[in-house]
Amino acid sequence: MSALFRNLDSEAQRQMAGKMNRMGYACVENFLQPGQLQELRRYIAEQAQQHQGQYFAHHGGAALAGTLLASLGSAPEVQAMLAGIHHQGTGQNAYQQTIQVVLRCVQGQSGRYESNCFHYDASLLTALVPLEIPTQGESRGDLLLFPNMRRVRSSVLLNVIEKALLQNKLSRRAIALAIRWHWLKPLRLNLVPGNLYLFWGYRSLHANEPCDPANRRATAIFHYGDPHAGSLATRIILRLNQRRALRATTAAATTLHVT
Repeated sequence: MSALFRNLDSEAQRQMAGKMNRMGYACVENFLQPGQLQELRRYIAEQAQQHQGQYFAHHGGAALAGTLLASLGSAPEVQAMLAGIHHQGTGQNAYQQTIQVVLRCVQGQSGRYESNCFHYDASLLTALVPLEIPTQGESRGDLLLFPNMRRVRSSVLLNVIEKALLQNKLSRRAIALAIRWHWLKPLRLNLVPGNLYLFWGYRSLHANEPCDPANRRATAIFHYGDPHAGSLATRIILRLNQRRALRATTAAATTLHVT
C-alpha cells in the first residue's frame, strides 16, 4: 500500500476484473483515506458555493490542477492499478493509457436535468469514487447500470451511431419510464463515499438517478483505455462532451441569476 493512495496487487486486479465480467462491477472498499475524503469534500464545498448550489462538472485540466483529484489521476500506483485491471479483463494493454479525471456534482434544481442521462463511456474502464452521497429520502442519485450490454465495436462509426441512437432525450426518457414502470431492471448501486467502483463503462449503459435538489451528490470519475483513441470521431466526441459539461454548468448559474 502506498503512503498516499491505495494499490492492488496482480491477484486483486484479476479478482476485480473477474467480478466486473461476471457481476457487472467491482468495489474496492475504503479506497480513500478519511483525511483524503475530508480534503476533497472541503474542495467540493468551496466549488459548490462558487456555483451557488447548482450543477457543475470539471473535466480535468486547469479546473482540477493542484487538487488531490489531479494527484490521483497522475499517481503511478493508480495508473498501474487501472492498467492491470484492464489487462486482466481484456487480455491486452490499453491503446491509450492516459487517465481522464472528471469531478461531477449534482445539486440544486439544475441537477435534475443532468440525471437519467443514460450513456456509454468513451473509455473501456470506468473507476468511480463517490465523495458525497445523500443518505436520506428516496432520491439519493443511485447509480443505475445495465452492465456489459455490448462488445467493443471494431468500427468507430458503428460506435458513434449506436451512441447517437441511445444518448438522446427521447431514448433517455423512454429508458427512465421503463425503469419506473419496472419494465427494465438495471443494477442499482447505493454508493458509499470513499469506496472505488469499477465497471466497463464503454460496454455498460449507465446513469445516475435524480437527486433531491436540497442534497448534494458528488463523484470523482476516472476514465481509462479508450478503444478508439486517436480517431477523429473520438476527438470530436470528447470536445463535444467537455463543451456540453461547460454549457450545463454555465446554464445552471445563469438560470439561478435570472430567477
